Amino acid sequence: MEGQPLAGKSVLIIVENLPLPFDRRVWQEARTLKAAGATVSIICPTGKGYEKRYEVIDAIHIHRHPLPIEAEGALGFLLEYGAALVWETVLAWRIYFKRGLDIIQGCNPPDLIFLVALPFKLLGVKYIFDHHDINPELYEAKFGTRGFFWKLMGLFEKLTFKTADVSIATNESYRTIALTRGGMAADRVFVVRSGPDLSRLQAVPPVPALKDGKTFLVGYVGVMGEQEGIDLLIDAVEHLVHDMDRRDIRFVLVGGGPSLAKLQADVARRDLGEWIHFTGRAPDQELFEVLSTMDIGVNPDRVNAMNDKSTMNKIMEYMALGKPMVQFDVTEGRFSAQDASLYAKANNPKDFAEKIAELLDDPERRERMGAFGRARVETQLNWNTQVEPLLAAYAKALES
Repeated sequence: MEGQPLAGKSVLIIVENLPLPFDRRVWQEARTLKAAGATVSIICPTGKGYEKRYEVIDAIHIHRHPLPIEAEGALGFLLEYGAALVWETVLAWRIYFKRGLDIIQGCNPPDLIFLVALPFKLLGVKYIFDHHDINPELYEAKFGTRGFFWKLMGLFEKLTFKTADVSIATNESYRTIALTRGGMAADRVFVVRSGPDLSRLQAVPPVPALKDGKTFLVGYVGVMGEQEGIDLLIDAVEHLVHDMDRRDIRFVLVGGGPSLAKLQADVARRDLGEWIHFTGRAPDQELFEVLSTMDIGVNPDRVNAMNDKSTMNKIMEYMALGKPMVQFDVTEGRFSAQDASLYAKANNPKDFAEKIAELLDDPERRERMGAFGRARVETQLNWNTQVEPLLAAYAKALES
């Protein structure tokens, strides 16, 4: 970037679902805004390895708050969201009086952070909505139903867009939602993709022990939740092991989440522990070791309205390390990966398993696909290509 276009400005980023700097997208945004001259503060929850209530990292002020529960079910989410809103409001006013505020950036889920921003808008503070998840579709994916709470999600989404001076979309599908359901003007919606920072996400020496004596390692990086399709991946592994007699593949799944214990129990029940290993939430070094050692990556996200329109960070991370992958055929997943991936039939674990075996048995194809993915990230999808639209979004908010 040229100069420091945000010099003298104070920015607050509010995140509810992940601690910082663990949330890679938001941390890259924060570091970019800091480099552009802004004073940057973040409000986020505490989490494993991120228990300090306040600390400064890379000259960015991080304020963390506790959450009473890791939500499951509608009532659980209401309790989590209510507690988070109280903490976010208290901390936002504390930051306002200490450092001043020019812009608040709210990162969903949930679509309730606009409630924190509203009183500040009366004081001239601008609000930018960083659209990470489409919550009506996310609710339907989690609970398999619509009804009252689904309608409530739609209302919150509308109010969020109405409050926002500018919206940041993670892809073109989300931009379309901002323009149609959100009713935003086209010049106030900016696409800022979640590209990896290639200066930080780099290969490390492979760790053969991760294969646990197996010939191949298949990796998964992401959240262990209901809508991530890990149950379909477990079905695929069972098909590989018991029906295809493929006992030469180890699966290492990196990440935490509300469904982790249930998924571990399912693996134990099916006697698949020899082939599936969960690390839980892992530090960067362990994550990079898995990414560098694995032969292919997998993205088992179900084909549904939520996943079809969403860009998954794991896809870009696999590509950044030159790893080919297998996933179900979803619109934004195909846009991101293109020829770096094989695409299984929708929500079909047997076809997913067969695609994994097909790719593992063709080393030349793996190398070719991995090289394509790495080149695509280097030239089109890395974080440096997203700095300009992010700063343009801030400039637009400040001029309004």
